[in-house]
Amino acid sequence: MAELVFFTGTMDCGKSTLALQMDHTHSTRGRSGLLLTQHDRSGEAVLSSRLGLTKPALEVDDDLDLWDLVVEQVTNGRRVDYLICDEAQFYTPDQVEQLARLVDEMGVDVFAFGITADFRTELFPGSRRLIELADRTQQLQVQALCWCGRPATVNARVVDGVMVVEGEQVVVGDVAGTDQGPVPTVEYEVLCRRHYMRRMHSSAARAQAISTDVLPFDLDLCALPTSSAGRADGPAD
Repeated sequence: MAELVFFTGTMDCGKSTLALQMDHTHSTRGRSGLLLTQHDRSGEAVLSSRLGLTKPALEVDDDLDLWDLVVEQVTNGRRVDYLICDEAQFYTPDQVEQLARLVDEMGVDVFAFGITADFRTELFPGSRRLIELADRTQQLQVQALCWCGRPATVNARVVDGVMVVEGEQVVVGDVAGTDQGPVPTVEYEVLCRRHYMRRMHSSAARAQAISTDVLPFDLDLCALPTSSAGRADGPAD
C-alpha cells in the first residue's frame, strides 16, 4: 500500500543522504521514481548531501503542479512508482496536497524530506501540511549537535556574524555579492534550545571565550537577549 512519509530533523542530520540512499535502494529493485528538490545547497535541479553525494533532480517551483507532472510522465509511457521529495519544507501546502492525492489515487509512494521549523522556530507551511497529512512522520535517528555538544533542535540564521530572529522565512545560505553591491553573508547553524534562546552561536561563543580553543560552556557567559523579538541582536536580513 502506498504511503506519504515525512522524514524530518534539523540541518546536518542526514536527510538528503537518506533521500539519495532510498532512491538507490528502490531503483536497484526495479522500481522507477522521480527525484524532486527545491533550493538545494548545490543549485537548481540537483539533489545533494553534505557528504558530497549528488544526483540530478527536478526543480520544484511554486507554480509546479505535482499531480499534473506525474500524470504527464505516466501518459508518456514512464512508470512512476515513487517520488523522492527533498527540501519539502519549501513546497506549498497545495503541492503537499497534490502529493497526498498521488498516494491515494495513483498508488505512488511519496518520501518527503525536510526540516520542520525555520530560524524563527516557526513551522514552514509545507512542513505543517506534511505533518497534518502524512501517513507517518519519522524523526531521523542521526542527531545533529550544537557547538556545546548537546543535541541540536533549532535551526539558527547568522547574518554577517550576528544571529537574527527576524526576516524573510526563505533566504538561501552563503549568499554572494551582486553587481549592485555586496549583500549580507547568510549562514545557518544548528543549536540547542538554550543557546538559541541566548542568541549564542559558535562564533559568538568563541569571541567570548578566554581561549579560542575552549568554548564557554558556562551559560552565565552567554547573556540573555534584551528583546524576545531579537532587536538587540543585530539587523534583520
